[in-house]
Amino acid sequence: MPEIISTLPILYQDEYLVAINKPHGMLVHRTQLAADSDQFAVQILRDQLGQRVYPVHRLDRKTSGVLLFALSEEINSLMQQQFQNGLVKKTYQAIVRGFTPDSCEIDYPLKRDDGTVQEAFTAFKTLQRTEVPFQTGAHPTSRYSLVELKPTTGRMHQLRKHMAHIMHPIIGDRPHGCNKQNRFFKEKFGMETMLLHAMDIQFNHPVVNSVMEIRGEVSPEFGRMSDVLKLDISSREQFNGLN
Repeated sequence: MPEIISTLPILYQDEYLVAINKPHGMLVHRTQLAADSDQFAVQILRDQLGQRVYPVHRLDRKTSGVLLFALSEEINSLMQQQFQNGLVKKTYQAIVRGFTPDSCEIDYPLKRDDGTVQEAFTAFKTLQRTEVPFQTGAHPTSRYSLVELKPTTGRMHQLRKHMAHIMHPIIGDRPHGCNKQNRFFKEKFGMETMLLHAMDIQFNHPVVNSVMEIRGEVSPEFGRMSDVLKLDISSREQFNGLN
């Protein structure tokens, strides 16, 4: 039986906005594509606060991390304008297969389900690399990297598809990742999650006109797997790429 969640961890709240640290596996809102779920961040947060909430952006079901809501249609509209104008900066962390380059820019268009091709751009920086004595193939060891990603577009599954495109898929990503790695992590460590976390969001507060930065710590499962892979997520470097 899946855990029943009645409250969500609130990272920031004022009379205009509220941000939560969304758990892995939770949908933002109800969709016919996931009939197996009856828990949604919008409804849980609405009941928790006793008022209507408006998600100003989305996170994949499998992605944990900072999720921002407006508390009125007017504020939602103002925040949507910031997203459309590229004024919102989001930072993610992921654990991926292999040793990634120190930094990389991925400029690779992505195709939607309806066939429409959209421009998509992601910059990332490698924070740490690790080689551990796990044999998942012909070699006696396996290599992984902790990366920090900054997308400047918001395409569906963009980070997952971009990392798979450069042959460094995110661990636990299905269907874009590596089936062999995903199966190994599930059988060896009982890991059911995907190691992608929305770490940080920066934007201009639409009412008080000040720069906001909201951060959310990684999930316990992300932390557990970091320990298993001997990655120190507490000593994360600052990303100084896109501004």
